[in-house]
Amino acid sequence: MSAMPPSSRPLARIPSALAVASLVIVLAACGKKDAAQAAAAGGGMPPPEVGVVTVQLGDVGLTTELPGRVEPVRIAEVRARAAGILQKRLFREGSDVKAGQALFQIDAAPYNAAYQSAQASQARAEATLSQASATVERYKPLVEVNAISRQDYVNAEAAQKQAAADLAVARASVQTAKINLDYSRVTAPISGRIGRALVTEGALVGQGEATQLAVIQQIDPVYVNFTQSASDVMKLRDALQSGRLKRASGAEAASVRIVMEDGSEYARAGRLLFSDLSVDPSTGQITLRAEVPNPGGQLLPGLYVRVRMEQAQAANAILLPQQAVTRTADSDTVTIVGADGKLSKRPVKIGSSKGSNWVVLDGLKVGEQVMVDGFQKMQMVPPGTPVKAVPWKAPAPAGSAAPAPGAAPATGAPKEGAAAAPASAPARQ
Repeated sequence: MSAMPPSSRPLARIPSALAVASLVIVLAACGKKDAAQAAAAGGGMPPPEVGVVTVQLGDVGLTTELPGRVEPVRIAEVRARAAGILQKRLFREGSDVKAGQALFQIDAAPYNAAYQSAQASQARAEATLSQASATVERYKPLVEVNAISRQDYVNAEAAQKQAAADLAVARASVQTAKINLDYSRVTAPISGRIGRALVTEGALVGQGEATQLAVIQQIDPVYVNFTQSASDVMKLRDALQSGRLKRASGAEAASVRIVMEDGSEYARAGRLLFSDLSVDPSTGQITLRAEVPNPGGQLLPGLYVRVRMEQAQAANAILLPQQAVTRTADSDTVTIVGADGKLSKRPVKIGSSKGSNWVVLDGLKVGEQVMVDGFQKMQMVPPGTPVKAVPWKAPAPAGSAAPAPGAAPATGAPKEGAAAAPASAPARQ
């Protein structure tokens, strides 16, 4: 038999390749059938786990966060009330001083001389009065027996009264000279923290005007002045009058918390002092003032802070972690996990924020489970896939112990000092 030409050899291998491909297809089909049978027998993948919180109702305080500035409770300008050369500075700049403490020494030599001169004038006036009084006493029995004329007695009494008046003037001069002498030693008008000296030794002060020497500020406690929109105040007032909200009560009703520029919360709570009775026509804001303890001097005058204040309470409201709520321009929605493990979207009504939570005013029922975590897992499974609900664990703050396992109720109070996210922040998906 003759040899096969080279060009016909690849055609001879085609049946073998087709046979191999058919075998692979058959084996793959058998594998899929076996996997389907295993899934039907209960050996499939378990449902994905998602973190949920259980809805509970309660009274939730509505906290407002407003911008403010720190202001000293009292401020005094130390000024020179006596003219002269400044000789000494008697305090350490930036230290705490007491009322009446000596701060500066002005050259007291001219004032001391004036004081001594006034004292001498007073002594002369006292001697003149003593002589005039003696003359009156000597003339009194003589005028009764007509040994002297009535006119001489009247002149003696007039001289006594004039000497008494001169003595009063001399005493006033002594007092004035003593005041001026005391002014040469400048003292603190109030207790507080003094800043830098505004003049140096050798400067001429108080010449023609009361030269400012330093400033003392009382910063324990401090005032925090902050503003709130007049429209927000009116809405809050209407909600309180209609019964949608109730007024905050208890010892913490007028309590405020201070948030520093870096987001940390100041350790000590303050108290609300008053709200202004008028609206600023240029800004439409109402001014409020709080008093805050400041024993360590951490709050400095002029410092920008934010003030958290609970003004009202929402009855039968719910707290949800902010990542559980999807916020859009049209609506706010949450994901409900049903008893069968199926997920469903639910529109809700959001009030304000409280810490790291949203206050939900309407749309949920007690006992429902709201999905908080696991949104990423649901993007990898087909729609309608049942899930397994597990209690959501709130992440522990940095540097603190992890929270105990268990369900986090939807009305659980936020952790102290947690900063509220902006109202437009989307849910974490």
